[in-house]
Amino acid sequence: MRSEMLTSILSDLNGTSADIEASAVISTDGLMIAALLPSSMDEDRVGAMSAAMLSLGERTSKELARGDLEQVLVKGDEGYILMIHANQDSVLTVVAKPNARLGLIFLDVKRAAEAIGKIL
Repeated sequence: MRSEMLTSILSDLNGTSADIEASAVISTDGLMIAALLPSSMDEDRVGAMSAAMLSLGERTSKELARGDLEQVLVKGDEGYILMIHANQDSVLTVVAKPNARLGLIFLDVKRAAEAIGKIL
């Protein structure tokens, strides 16, 4: 039941913008909770990398006195990866196209993360 609700939230998120290519809910230790990823993306690898980036982002934010981490944004020449906490023990990771309108995506991702946080 819980996994169906999470998958529904991810499906709604992916449907809000054609710029969102994939999304996943991952535990902070890197385990995949729910995902809508293309077959070309390995779930275990996405989970492990998301957890590592989130951990590094949290440490960097604290070490440089920037407060609590809100999000991690990675920009590559083929698109974006956005990570945001859903709750203390999970993160929502979103993969977006290079021409994505980030303002709208940030808003949709924040709403999805809040909904996921209520379920978990």
